[in-house]
Amino acid sequence: MKGRTISPGKVEGEAIVSTEPIGFYGGIDIKTGVVIEKGHPLEGEKVSGKILVFPCGKGSTVGSYVIYGLKKNNVAPLGIINKETETIVATGVILAGIPCVDQVDISRIKNGDKVLLDADNGVVEIKK
Repeated sequence: MKGRTISPGKVEGEAIVSTEPIGFYGGIDIKTGVVIEKGHPLEGEKVSGKILVFPCGKGSTVGSYVIYGLKKNNVAPLGIINKETETIVATGVILAGIPCVDQVDISRIKNGDKVLLDADNGVVEIKK
């Protein structure tokens, strides 16, 4: 799948997928990488070391700092794939150096899929 590069880099890993937007401030624990937002489909799941797939971000601009903090605490996702990356997530992934693409049909990616995220070229490949 071809998308738009938000933050460059190339990673491969297991997808963790949410059909709901993610708010990083108050939604993901900055020290553990665990989704803590009550009622969120990924509540209790750890995003660390995985390719995090979700439609878009939501909430406070402090979310950018949370993404950066996840990276500094070594609990960040390997990469991020969005339907649409808004300013909060874009700023966070660029500051943290996390590969990110958007304008991708995320409905084709399932939890547990092995994904190659080549954000240098804006390409997402689901490995079989």
